[in-house]
Amino acid sequence: MSSDSQGSIKGEAAVMPSPSTPASSQGPPLSPSTTSKPPELPDELVQAGWSKCWSRRENRPYYFNRFTNQSLWEVPVLGQHDVISDPLGLNAAPAEGGDSNLGNGQRKRRISEEQGAGPNSLKRTKVEPTTPISPSTPGVKPWNSAPEDKQAQPTVPTTPTPAPAPYRPAVIYWDLDIQTNAVIREQPHANHLPPHPEIELQRAQLVTKLRQHYHELCHQREGIDPPRESFNRWLLERKVIDKGQDPLLPSDCDPVISPSMFREVMNDIPIRLSRIKYKEEARKLLFKYAEAAKKMIDSSRNASPESRKVVKWNAEDTMSWLRRDHSASKEDYMDRLEHLRQQCGPHVTAVAKDSVEGICSKIYQLSAEYSRRLRQTHLSLLQDPPTEASESPQQSRLVYCYPVRLAIPSPQLPRVELHFENDVACLRFRGEMVKVNRGHFSKLELLYRYSCIDDPRFEKFLSRVWCLLKRYQVMFGSGANEGTGLQGALPVPVFEALNRQFGVSFECFASPLNCYFKQFNSAFPDIDCFFGSRGPFLSFCPVSGSFEANPPFCEELMDAMVTHFEELLEKSSEPLSFIVFVPEWRDPPTPALTRMEASRFLRHQMSVPAYEHEYRSGSQHICKREEMYYRAVHGTAVLFLQNDAGFAKWGPTPERLAELMAAYRPSPSRPSSMSSPGPAHSNPGDKDSTPKPPERTSSGITSPSAHDNNNNNSNNSSSSSSSSSSTSPMDKMAAV
Repeated sequence: MSSDSQGSIKGEAAVMPSPSTPASSQGPPLSPSTTSKPPELPDELVQAGWSKCWSRRENRPYYFNRFTNQSLWEVPVLGQHDVISDPLGLNAAPAEGGDSNLGNGQRKRRISEEQGAGPNSLKRTKVEPTTPISPSTPGVKPWNSAPEDKQAQPTVPTTPTPAPAPYRPAVIYWDLDIQTNAVIREQPHANHLPPHPEIELQRAQLVTKLRQHYHELCHQREGIDPPRESFNRWLLERKVIDKGQDPLLPSDCDPVISPSMFREVMNDIPIRLSRIKYKEEARKLLFKYAEAAKKMIDSSRNASPESRKVVKWNAEDTMSWLRRDHSASKEDYMDRLEHLRQQCGPHVTAVAKDSVEGICSKIYQLSAEYSRRLRQTHLSLLQDPPTEASESPQQSRLVYCYPVRLAIPSPQLPRVELHFENDVACLRFRGEMVKVNRGHFSKLELLYRYSCIDDPRFEKFLSRVWCLLKRYQVMFGSGANEGTGLQGALPVPVFEALNRQFGVSFECFASPLNCYFKQFNSAFPDIDCFFGSRGPFLSFCPVSGSFEANPPFCEELMDAMVTHFEELLEKSSEPLSFIVFVPEWRDPPTPALTRMEASRFLRHQMSVPAYEHEYRSGSQHICKREEMYYRAVHGTAVLFLQNDAGFAKWGPTPERLAELMAAYRPSPSRPSSMSSPGPAHSNPGDKDSTPKPPERTSSGITSPSAHDNNNNNSNNSSSSSSSSSSTSPMDKMAAV
């Protein structure tokens, strides 16, 4: 026994030297910390999903297959049977060599006996190694690998049995091989605090608490439920003007009162108006509105005598008409409701104005306090707290756009657990689990490899993926189907036509989860930068390039977007083009659409009718395949904003426009729901729909490969990619 133990020590030392330092807290490392780098596995094994790991418990190396979750103490052999589909190895081909007559189990047992047990035990019980938390080996593409990338590896016994193929998504909704034509001026590193799971977990708890406060204030002060997704739109509208330091919670805004939140809450006072289909529903809604308006005026202390008189008289007159006339049609009830709202609406608004402003102010003050608390905790976790540095002058060198780079180094990150449930990757930290399908998990892995320069061994990959998913989960909200409209994206054929016909290679509003190109703007530069984001669009200043803009349906954000478009087009003499997709709301028209139609940079405009085109769901990273697309319930206006050089290079010719429209036609073989997650923008004359906010599930140039593929250049940025909508000021007067 003692000789066997001594032999095992020599055998293991030949395989891999013993670790000299403990493993990092990120989880079981890809290899032990040693002075010499251990030999890599043959490329065939790596492509089959095998990686070499270190067992801290057994103090020896082991091999793990990330596709089958199989763990082996010995070097795996290609052609070895699959323990899941063939547990006994009956279909496995025998390996070449002296052990060809032995079964797979006997071969493994003989090698284990030759290595022996540890020096301090008579016979060590075989324990399965802990599942390593790591993506595929860095530097190797998980789906395909060019022949020139392969290095000479020692030969291993092979059999005719094919190796398991790497995971390939059934349908791919992105093309990360397209290089950018967006040119910018070189930017300094950003001063955002690097993401940390502890901080992200605390932020999620505080945002949930803030949502609860909003719900309680609406109930206590106005007796209504908060308008659906109005909190999400409040986050979007505030971040347009916010100068605070938290990536999600607004903390430095002027004005303090949010126009978006004030408008949406006021629209639901005195009651929320719902969709009407039948006459009895219209009758009941009219009665409830009259009763609620009268009760609100009677119970208010600051109502003027004139307001009390007008509201009380109109409410009683409506109730008397309801008791007297039982033969009215649905249209009669809806006309009466519109008249009642016109008469009582201004008085009800005057009474509720101070209370609703108090709700908006209270929520903002709590958000600012939570933001301050989060930053203090975050700074305490950093090894070297940042110092206030003066802004460096803007560089004059022109380069192809590159991801945002953080000036503050990332601290050591805690461990995040990973396991797979069918085709869903589940990441857990302190009991909080986030999920993403395996296709999008592989996409995040590719984006991370292209964009991240401070983690070549993927030791922080899972922690950053957890922070990314948690951030967007918190922004979406926890309600059923809530937030699915915040990241709606164009169909893949439309992106292909835009790239082929108009040279589009960049998305102005996207996220790592729903982007089609690997270069995009997004909402959260602190975490999205590791996955290719170029930062928020409103702070992104390209000199040339062709861009696609599908903004969140938030009126304040769209208006700021148009202002930024015109400033960029005015300054640049290089080819610059923006193709903008916005909802075609005509009655009343949105200010952003009106301004773009009157812009001197408008080269062409076309309209895609409602129900004749689709969007990709904002929850595409977790939804089922049959729920990936939905039909748009409103028309979409497509506007081409280009300067003279951009028009000469990417002008909207009839042939190009025809191919774009053809790409917009829904495929008959592709399943899609018949309506979007939220109702369309309603017209004042629409008698059968409620004036609810529409919702949508959402430049001397350096080579671009030097920034994206080799991961060795500067800044990384993030874009505002959430998608939402807000009501028009005229919606208050719209009939239901």
